[in-house]
Amino acid sequence: MTVIALVPAHNEAERISATVTATASVAGIDRVVVIDDGSLDDTASLARAAGAEVIALARNRGKGAALQAGLDAVRDEADIVVLLDADLGASAAAATALLEPIVAGDADMTIAILPTPAGSGGFGLVKGLARHGIARLGGGFKARSPLSGQRALNASAVQAAARFAHGYGAEVALTIRVLRAGLRVTEVPAPMTHAATGKDVAGFLHRGRQFADVLAALARIALERR
Repeated sequence: MTVIALVPAHNEAERISATVTATASVAGIDRVVVIDDGSLDDTASLARAAGAEVIALARNRGKGAALQAGLDAVRDEADIVVLLDADLGASAAAATALLEPIVAGDADMTIAILPTPAGSGGFGLVKGLARHGIARLGGGFKARSPLSGQRALNASAVQAAARFAHGYGAEVALTIRVLRAGLRVTEVPAPMTHAATGKDVAGFLHRGRQFADVLAALARIALERR
């Protein structure tokens, strides 16, 4: 059984080395592939130095496109694909919680429920939209962590994933497509931490992009249903 971790990364030089090292330490993960999404810093070189394979995109194309590039590269080689954000640092070692239900045959896709960081981010608008969209288009599934990027997928879930949605809509569309395929989705607590989005201008702009991408992904999925 071959398990490959995909880590999309954009300007993550500060944390990518720790993330790669921690991911590689997870029992069962055979390869770590970082998709450098047009970074302007040393993300790619640091990821290689830490032991990852690197797919370098010439320009910043967004999370969905980065994930797609990674999946296209490993689809025929992986029995299980693990998706992890680049800013997890040492906490990426908790990915073992995602793998266990897949390896045991108890789930087709797992999604990490992360602890809520103190003093974190927004007002829940994006999460509420994502949760409502998944329930409405995914057969009533009540997601606790609809936006979580930390996931593990078996071969059936990878096949159901088709193409990732644009940008920050990738995870929401992925969940709905896996559910529509009649596969089992399980959310599992995992003590991972990443850089929280604050309540400053940059944070509001980030959440605005998230909201637009999630809304667009839901609109496309609704049309697919027809």
